Amino acid sequence: MTNDVGGGTVVMPERTGTLRRPKFGALLQSDPSITAKNEHHDEESYPNSRHNSNDYEYSFRQSNASATTSPGKYDTGSSASSPYAMSPWMQPSPYSKSPWITSSLFNPFDESTPRNGLIGSLVREEGHIYSLAVSRDLLYTGSDSKNIRVWKNLKDFSGFKSSSGLVKTIVICGERIFTGHQDGKIRVWKFSLKRPSNFNRIGSLPTFKDFLKSSLNPKNYVEVRRHRNVVRIRHFDAVSCMSLNEELGLLYSGSWDKTLKVWRVANSKCLESINAHEDAVNAVVAGFDAFVFTGSADGTVKVWRRELQDKRTEHFLVQVLLTQENAVTALAVNQSSAVVYCGSSDGLVNFWEREKHLSHGGVLRGHKLAVLCLATAGNLVFSGSADKNICVWRREEQNGAHVCLSILTGHTGPVKCLTVDEDHESGKVDQRWIVYSGSLDKSVKVWRVLGKAPELRQMRAAEQLFPSNGYTSSLHSPAAGRISQNGRHGQS
Repeated sequence: MTNDVGGGTVVMPERTGTLRRPKFGALLQSDPSITAKNEHHDEESYPNSRHNSNDYEYSFRQSNASATTSPGKYDTGSSASSPYAMSPWMQPSPYSKSPWITSSLFNPFDESTPRNGLIGSLVREEGHIYSLAVSRDLLYTGSDSKNIRVWKNLKDFSGFKSSSGLVKTIVICGERIFTGHQDGKIRVWKFSLKRPSNFNRIGSLPTFKDFLKSSLNPKNYVEVRRHRNVVRIRHFDAVSCMSLNEELGLLYSGSWDKTLKVWRVANSKCLESINAHEDAVNAVVAGFDAFVFTGSADGTVKVWRRELQDKRTEHFLVQVLLTQENAVTALAVNQSSAVVYCGSSDGLVNFWEREKHLSHGGVLRGHKLAVLCLATAGNLVFSGSADKNICVWRREEQNGAHVCLSILTGHTGPVKCLTVDEDHESGKVDQRWIVYSGSLDKSVKVWRVLGKAPELRQMRAAEQLFPSNGYTSSLHSPAAGRISQNGRHGQS
């Protein structure tokens, strides 16, 4: 196994600039760069096939779940690009530190108010970032360069390279790493806790032995298109998504070949191959109550239940949560509150609640373009979109309503993947999360998010009532990324 050590790495830490940010009203302007004609396209990232909607080629058909439209585009521009930004006349007044000039005592959002913000950026010019995974203190990133890069403490730590197929999904189970690729293969890697910088490929799913054994029996072949038969235990198109049920030792993989496959991690056996959808499977997530959820470019979200049949387990379709014209591009499950979230190519996030027997709970409207990825942590939901933004939502435990806390901006390309880890320096009272976002701008950004941060709607009202409190002018340096305050309240 050969590790790729070429290329340079740039780590850009957070900078706290002194430039005064514009008022909230100025941020309401649409960003002209977020238009279809100006977006970057390449053959690998944006194929023309409809089933590739999970890679940012998506439909603009209206959703049956909601007839309303999403809010307008968000401002992601930077005042640092203006030559006037460095003018001495643009610097804050030296009297701003005077004890006689302070925020109003009635303003709930002063400089001590907890905020969400950017920690740093990881840049390695290897290609678009398609997948992320975090385990212990290591971050794994997959790109269309076929490399899996490993980061530690925001620094390039190690890496390993596959022979072919861009890395579309990464799952970590103990000392093994599973990577799903564009060429339809699931590769298996192993590392040692004693030497975490060394990674070796130990096989693939299915194993060569199982594949060879299955190929000898004509009954194990399925027809995928006219005059083409393939062995049913192996994906023949891109592996777009994977999810792990660590308690049961089961790995689920979804593919553009329209199938859902179930693997036993212990022996790499393919237990089931399910013809799950009429189009590409873009998302799969192992949920609560032995449920598995799949989302497809055919516009449906399906629920599968694992049941015991003659000393072996099988998965049966029990419910279709959503049927719409727009492609389903992302799924996430909040295990503690038992809520399922679904992102679509129309920019909407639908959700269902187990307490209401998986009935539709509402819609989160925060994006103008397709939602490409979702993640949950605690009572927070994160949605990344082709509009280059990340919306942070908080679910209220009292009534299940969702409010928008922040809109994290800074990426210059579509946000393709998200993963969240707990901030180990935080406590139970002020619980914080570290959010990693990968983008087609070839970078990974690292954010710190607080669960008890004020709502975006409240911050907007405070800015209008107390324009001199300095809250919006001190969040971040424009060059390092910022929290945009021109989103809409996401309560459903």
